[in-house]
Amino acid sequence: MTRFRITLEYDGTDLIGWQENRQGPSVQSILRDAIFAFCAVRPDVVAAGRTDAGVHALGMVAHFDLDGAFDANTVMRAVNFYLTDKPVVILSCDAVADDFNARFDCTARHYRYVVLNRRAAPVLNKNRVWWVPRELNVDAMRAAATRLIGHHDFTSFRATQCQAKSPIKTLDACNIITDGDNVIFEFSARSFLHHQVRNMVGTLVEIGLGKPYDIDEIFAARNRSAAGPTAPASGLYFISADYSTDASHSDI
Repeated sequence: MTRFRITLEYDGTDLIGWQENRQGPSVQSILRDAIFAFCAVRPDVVAAGRTDAGVHALGMVAHFDLDGAFDANTVMRAVNFYLTDKPVVILSCDAVADDFNARFDCTARHYRYVVLNRRAAPVLNKNRVWWVPRELNVDAMRAAATRLIGHHDFTSFRATQCQAKSPIKTLDACNIITDGDNVIFEFSARSFLHHQVRNMVGTLVEIGLGKPYDIDEIFAARNRSAAGPTAPASGLYFISADYSTDASHSDI
């Protein structure tokens, strides 16, 4: 048996998310079908993050096991052949130690959220940004974003259906940059709660539109209704995952 670590790019527009189920095509099901077409097995494919419907990835990391004398280059070329015309592609593939785990060995996850802030609606980037036609106060959003960084109880920013054992998380970075009409939010943490990034972005955008949200008061409320709306999935991207050789296998 050989364990392979892969890095993926995908367009989540027409997918139900990472997780395979019977409701429609997922990243996981598309990958497993392509692997099956290559070598007649459908291995479990474990990802660094289980993205929701409509969320994209530029560098999702995952792993799976295969029996047989397959080298990484052959696996990548063969699986990508069967991914032709699918919204998923393998960018890199490497054979790794049998105990590598794309989920539990991950020491940091990096997300990007893109807001298109202009009066005209998106055409080329439709389903890949959140269109906000009213002008945003970026300085106000940056000031609020600094309050999100650190070790906090993020109850007010978690989805009501979130199954994480604890709402306590440490947000390592929350940066906001502008690129033409795009306002780009970048977040880094070891792990995130369900919808945490989208709820933080929704709140920051409301602040940018002049709404009187106070981040410290939102934290203190420990209630989802205290924060802003959930930003659409279309603007969210899983960028990359970090690993170290001594990463813990403990649950996150």
